[in-house]
Amino acid sequence: MTDMNLLGEYLRARRELITPEQVGLPRIGLRRVPGLRREEVAMLAGISADYYLRLEQGRDRSPSRQVLESLARVLQLDEDGTEYLLSLAEARPRTARRRPRRETVPHGIRVLVDTIGFPAFVEGRYFDVLAANQAAAALSPRLVVGNNRLRDVFLDPAERALYPAWDEVTARLVAGFRSSVGVDVDDQRFVDLVGSLSIASPRFRELWGRQDVARREGMMTTINHPVVGELNLYREKLPVTGADGQMLVIYHPEPGTADAEKLSLLISSELPAATDPPARNTAEEHRP
Repeated sequence: MTDMNLLGEYLRARRELITPEQVGLPRIGLRRVPGLRREEVAMLAGISADYYLRLEQGRDRSPSRQVLESLARVLQLDEDGTEYLLSLAEARPRTARRRPRRETVPHGIRVLVDTIGFPAFVEGRYFDVLAANQAAAALSPRLVVGNNRLRDVFLDPAERALYPAWDEVTARLVAGFRSSVGVDVDDQRFVDLVGSLSIASPRFRELWGRQDVARREGMMTTINHPVVGELNLYREKLPVTGADGQMLVIYHPEPGTADAEKLSLLISSELPAATDPPARNTAEEHRP
């Protein structure tokens, strides 16, 4: 994947998502392509149609920042999308494909995960679960070391059932994954993961083709737990210092609420565990 035209593919994908009406152009006659035509993007960005064509085809991969910012405006990219677009055009020296390094969770973070008292786990660059506590497994039996969040959310029916807003959850998950990977797409781990998910999940394939990008950050989330019912929890995503790409994920409730009481019961011994099948061990998938 070293010679992939990342810049051109991103421009084309985003162009196909913008309608003429969104940029103030009249829709005249039959349009054979979804979204905007190349010449329309070029006109609105103030560049020649031939130059824009070269960008999409990968014949020019070093446009100026001014050109990229104009294209970002036309394609209505948000801050994350614009930053990603700029990163795709940065010159990167070609290097031989190197063997991926094993992702190692710092000892202090492991201690924190084990003692924090709320569901917590460490998510790797490719969304592998690298460390997790018992409270996390009580929230979802798939939150155990060796599992992969993308595989579980897209391919495991029991995991999907936890999220009433599954479409929104998956959209954010894939956008965060693209942000996490960035332009480093030569790693065989990445190739295998995206390839297998694209084959197995039409939803993943659709979202990956959109090329949405979003920071991996916390938000309020709703979980429909099979034992305690609906839980509304804060989900924090905190970068792990000194561990590139790792995130500490913590679920916690608003104090004094029914959600706090239900979570406390769930992670105590007062309730039976959910009757989900044993978690699949995929640890070998992300070992070098």
